[in-house]
Amino acid sequence: MPKNPGAFVLAALAGVPFAMVLGNSMIIPVLPDIKYALNLTQFEVSMVITLFSVPAGIIIPLAGFLSDRFGRRIVIIPGLILYAAGGIVAGLAALLLTKYAYQAMLGGRILQGIGAAGTAPIAMALTGDLFPGKARSKALGIIEAANGAGKVVSPILGAAIGMIIWFAPFLFFPAIIVPIVLGVWLVVKEPETNRSKQKVKDYIKSIGKVFEKKSAMLLSSFFAGMISLLVLFGVLFFLSDYLETTYGLDGVIKGLALAIPVLLMTVTSFATGALIKKKVKLMKWLVVTGLAIMGGSLAVLGLFRNTYLFFAAISLAGVGAGLVLPCLNTIITSAVSSQRRGLLTSLYGSVRFFGVAAGPPAFGLLMEVDTRLMFWSAAGIALIAALLALFLIRVKDMVKPGEPAPKEQPPKSPDPDKEPRGGLTTNPVFVFAPARKPEPPQKDNS
Repeated sequence: MPKNPGAFVLAALAGVPFAMVLGNSMIIPVLPDIKYALNLTQFEVSMVITLFSVPAGIIIPLAGFLSDRFGRRIVIIPGLILYAAGGIVAGLAALLLTKYAYQAMLGGRILQGIGAAGTAPIAMALTGDLFPGKARSKALGIIEAANGAGKVVSPILGAAIGMIIWFAPFLFFPAIIVPIVLGVWLVVKEPETNRSKQKVKDYIKSIGKVFEKKSAMLLSSFFAGMISLLVLFGVLFFLSDYLETTYGLDGVIKGLALAIPVLLMTVTSFATGALIKKKVKLMKWLVVTGLAIMGGSLAVLGLFRNTYLFFAAISLAGVGAGLVLPCLNTIITSAVSSQRRGLLTSLYGSVRFFGVAAGPPAFGLLMEVDTRLMFWSAAGIALIAALLALFLIRVKDMVKPGEPAPKEQPPKSPDPDKEPRGGLTTNPVFVFAPARKPEPPQKDNS
């Protein structure tokens, strides 16, 4: 069994999703200021979030393939650099341009999204490669908690920096990226044996076979992750505007209020990652429970207008997301061997980004129709995701963390004398042992 790489490696990897989540969450508090400064509609300002997330969702599968083929770090580091460069473009567009500032800003956001595609999902795959057995669940819980910590800090940070001038948060990205790039480059060492040497066509076929065997579990897990983030970012988008127009909150105070649901999500994510470990049955029920909590809390918001109840329900939605996401991380990263993990986790990261991309414009359009319809629509889709997880994630298909995963049955040979001996079970849902380095050849003393 590979050794646990240690806290410094995990800290460097956790910095990647922490920085990536700033790309949207730090901008949310200044969206009303962007709307006012550039004279935009609610839908147009939502594109500042969407056109970051859509390119990331499209490029992520390619980034996953490249990480499986050439290595994780060689994808993560250029992705971080491109991510920082896109922030500079967006900030300078607002500073230097007048007539086409909005279009140039969206161009910078697209560039940021392309860079983000090679960051957090690949870091998740690398964490799955490096941390063995039951340590993987805890490590992935910390990765999700770092993602959530970025969501907690970023509204406050974005609101504080935005007090200087509304486009200042875009220019902050390089400052946070430089130390993370150095940490990944100097501290993290990835296993060379995890590289896939298959051709693109064969590689995609091998992933297709994974979905053939585990399609119900994987697709329902993908859908649950997408809906969790769609609801979360839709609520944050609504909350940013609601706090300013209804309560007159702005600046750091508004950032603190936005941080409440994501703070609870972060704490819950960390506790969930430490809790699940070998409790595979618990993973499924936490996913179902978390989605049900999200749906129920949003349904209540469509019925009542009490201020305290409003913040309690928003906070419960954060708790629900914190129950769901760490469990899904473990399910997805453990569905295949390390040679395929990059592409599979990237596909999962892709649908997560599509959820983030869809949330703000969907909530923005529904806000202009009826807020009750907005909350009930979000509640309904969260409850649908809960039902799919309940019936399609099967506990009997799971292998406990730390247990050796069965290998696939070799194909039968036409010659019965050449058939492999000893039947091996097939179709494991979880593969918790990353690829090991080959043993050195033994000397022949004869």
